[in-house]
Amino acid sequence: MDFKGLIVILLTSVFVNNYVLSKFLGICPFLGVSKKLDQATGMGLSVIFVMLMATAATWPIQYYVLEPLNLGYMQTIVFILVIAALVQLVEMILKKYIPGLHASLGVYLPLITTNCAVLGVTINNITDGYNFVESMVSSLGCGLGFLLAMVLFSGVRQRTENCDAPKCMKGLPITLIAAAIVSLSFFGFAGVIDNLFA
Repeated sequence: MDFKGLIVILLTSVFVNNYVLSKFLGICPFLGVSKKLDQATGMGLSVIFVMLMATAATWPIQYYVLEPLNLGYMQTIVFILVIAALVQLVEMILKKYIPGLHASLGVYLPLITTNCAVLGVTINNITDGYNFVESMVSSLGCGLGFLLAMVLFSGVRQRTENCDAPKCMKGLPITLIAAAIVSLSFFGFAGVIDNLFA
């Protein structure tokens, strides 16, 4: 695939197929860690790292181990184990070098292991028939889309917490309504990316 095709994959992954706002995967950290900008950014960067490393590990495992040995039915289990190991690596790195971020992410950092967005990216890259480079670009785009959603929603949540909402709407109800509105805004990108490179 040429450079233009890779740019299309990247932009489509960030805006059109945003795993949080369009596919609704990874909602747990999206709602749990988006209260503060620094936490949202840290979680987004951690997810980018895990998505890239998971794709770099799972793509060769799929094509050089599972398929040649006719073990394709083990894909989900193997991918989850790889992602769990990578999350442990990220947790150890943050604990050693950035302890403040590690403490602020709290329980949500180990939850990247069960973040269906990470597993979804690795499986969808295989399902979409991407080669290794396309898979890495797709994973980067999906991670950047996750980061973008986290940062945008962090700003929205700060505004909703300071607004004068009715008592019955405070807390989770206004958060879910705000998430739905942010999600709707991303559906408008579908035709834009296609027309950019037509």
